[in-house]
Amino acid sequence: MTTTPRRPEILRYTAFSDDPEGGNPAGVVLDATGLTDAEQLAIAAELGYSETAFFTAPPAELVGRDRAYTVRFFSPRAEVSFCGHATIAASIAYAERHGPGDLLLVTPAGTVPVEVSGATDGTLRATLTSVEPTVHVVAEDDVDEALQALDWTRADLDSQFPPRIGYAGARHLILAARTRARLADLAYDFERLEHFMTALDLTTVQLVWRESTTVFHVRDPFPVGGVVEDPATGAAAAAFGAYARELGLVPEETVLRLHQGTDMGRPGELRVELYAGDPRVRVSGTGTRIAETGTGSEAAPHPDDAR
Repeated sequence: MTTTPRRPEILRYTAFSDDPEGGNPAGVVLDATGLTDAEQLAIAAELGYSETAFFTAPPAELVGRDRAYTVRFFSPRAEVSFCGHATIAASIAYAERHGPGDLLLVTPAGTVPVEVSGATDGTLRATLTSVEPTVHVVAEDDVDEALQALDWTRADLDSQFPPRIGYAGARHLILAARTRARLADLAYDFERLEHFMTALDLTTVQLVWRESTTVFHVRDPFPVGGVVEDPATGAAAAAFGAYARELGLVPEETVLRLHQGTDMGRPGELRVELYAGDPRVRVSGTGTRIAETGTGSEAAPHPDDAR
């Protein structure tokens, strides 16, 4: 006699917006017990979102601790060390079932505390605290290759924001556009950028434009995940916060607002909090459930669309 393998409950949430049509969609599996790596990858590929989060029991040292879990993240192509928007989405999905409060999530990149709070109107907001970030100089030849893949030139860059690789759970190349028009015009060589990013172990390229002292617009090509563009990228937001603070581009203690997804028709807002004396970065946002009839195509258009 054979038994049919258990099909886990697969939820669809968007992060960094309270509108199902905004922010970044993510898959959420709050009980992934028994799923193999191949099965988790297959679920992520089936959904087609840039990432899906899978919750299982915490490591042995945290067994018995309330609201502690191991979390893994899969794109349609591969496992990702950390994903901010899927963390926000999954934490809000969890809080809708178990109430607001603190979670402790053990990810491949490290332990990430999350606080979920509720507003008087019932809206939930999740705040993740990143692993300790780092910022690295990037070789000029690598900058040139990235620019050529993006079809940008050195003249397109804002000289006040030097290129760097930021890390807050995943590596992101940070490039600042000199104008909003340059940021809005994103048409790049998918395969060339993918090969470049794979060689440097990059998760996304974070393209930014500064609107004011603490307000930025950002876009994140994500070809290594099989996605032309990520609509809202929490891990990159954390990396950018660390970058901006380390280079003295923003105060040591401040709150930044990052607008992302506008050019894709999926607007969202990421709140980035920096505190003096604490190298970690806090990223917060709202989220909401997406109807089951939706698909993952919003976040993963065919690669040919990038050319």
